[in-house]
Amino acid sequence: MAFTKTTEEDSRYDGLENMSVSELLRNINAEDKSVPYAVEKALPQIEALTEVVSEQLKAGGRLFYIGAGTSGRLGIVDASECPPTFGVSHDVVIGLIAGGDSAIRKAVEFAEDSLDQGWKDLQEHKISEKDVVVGIAASGTTPYVIGALEQCNKNGIVTGCITCNEGSPLASTASYPIEVVVGPEFVTGSSRMKAGTAQKLVLNMISTAAMIQLDRVKGNKMVDMQLSNNKLVDRGTLMVMNELKISREQAQQLLNEHKSVRNAINSYRNESHQ
Repeated sequence: MAFTKTTEEDSRYDGLENMSVSELLRNINAEDKSVPYAVEKALPQIEALTEVVSEQLKAGGRLFYIGAGTSGRLGIVDASECPPTFGVSHDVVIGLIAGGDSAIRKAVEFAEDSLDQGWKDLQEHKISEKDVVVGIAASGTTPYVIGALEQCNKNGIVTGCITCNEGSPLASTASYPIEVVVGPEFVTGSSRMKAGTAQKLVLNMISTAAMIQLDRVKGNKMVDMQLSNNKLVDRGTLMVMNELKISREQAQQLLNEHKSVRNAINSYRNESHQ
């Protein structure tokens, strides 16, 4: 199959500068509506990667996201949200971006063009066969990401990818490719739009499902969340109250003592059965 960058194809819309704000927003929204359907078509691929991610994490491995530009930033966002949401340490899910941390805020010119730097960045984290590396690139052609996955393959490290073009070099490199084909962007080539939305949706699915598989959610509650602000302390207090059918005061006392919803609930129940 010939490789075509549908993410770079000409927009279905033209004369954008002549549209009113209302027209612009309606047309962007119309395009955005297609993204979840594109993700749905890729569910078997998403499931295959998520299964192996869950298995590797259960065995003590780590999940790495590696990308450039918007794709790299999205990986970092997802990785950074896992500790506060699920209570895992910061070295369980790790996001890497071409150009290093400074590239999170400002574009670093040509950082994505190195075939060697991605592997060097992974080696700084002592990457091993226990881990999974997921390359993220809307185009599926980013050298920084492809080079990293090629080296992972040579070293027996599980590889996956999230891309928005079918039959890309990146998808051919990854053992577990995910291809979410969203088509041309509203602004031609602006893959921060539909492609970025698709990548964010898939990242949410992978990390959330994997964390649930790791027993980091009970019922539908984030029982291991970090109590890092008043909102989360209030939420945790309500969770303890509702689960144990106790007063707010008792729940707050338990939470203050045990520092986590899970521990507070387990401690109360253990003491009640003694």
